[in-house]
Amino acid sequence: QQSVGSIVVGTLYGYRRGHVFLAVQEDPKSEPVVLLELATPTSCLVREMSSGLLRIALECERGGSNRGFLFQESIWSMFCNGRKAGYAVSRHCGASDTRVLGLVQSVSMGAGVLPGENPSPSPGEELMYMRAKFERVVGSNDSEALYMVNPNGSGAPELSIFFLRI
Repeated sequence: QQSVGSIVVGTLYGYRRGHVFLAVQEDPKSEPVVLLELATPTSCLVREMSSGLLRIALECERGGSNRGFLFQESIWSMFCNGRKAGYAVSRHCGASDTRVLGLVQSVSMGAGVLPGENPSPSPGEELMYMRAKFERVVGSNDSEALYMVNPNGSGAPELSIFFLRI
């Protein structure tokens, strides 16, 4: 089982007209422990987040004897605020992912828009991101949750991500 701390860095990012990616890192300079391409278009996730609370549940099937590290699963059913939202797929960190995570490396918490890779991007090529620290709670080998840490320490987390192997 891979060792991951109780506080991790989570980054959601994606082009306005593309899919959202979720990177979970031990610290801002490390390789992602898990990198998922979510089924949800960036514009839809931004709309869901504007409601104030976002709950993402990622479920995968227990495949035979696979009782390894939960984040090593490759395909997840995704639910966003209780509604089925397609599938999330595990990816390896490529050059474009490394570029994005490098650009936001010094951001401890926040959201914003970065220019795309082209010098003069059209509005759909802007890269949106949201980055925060998350408390990692391990329920078992088959369940973990990430709760966004509010900097002021008040109220419920605005973003929670649940990983379940069923």
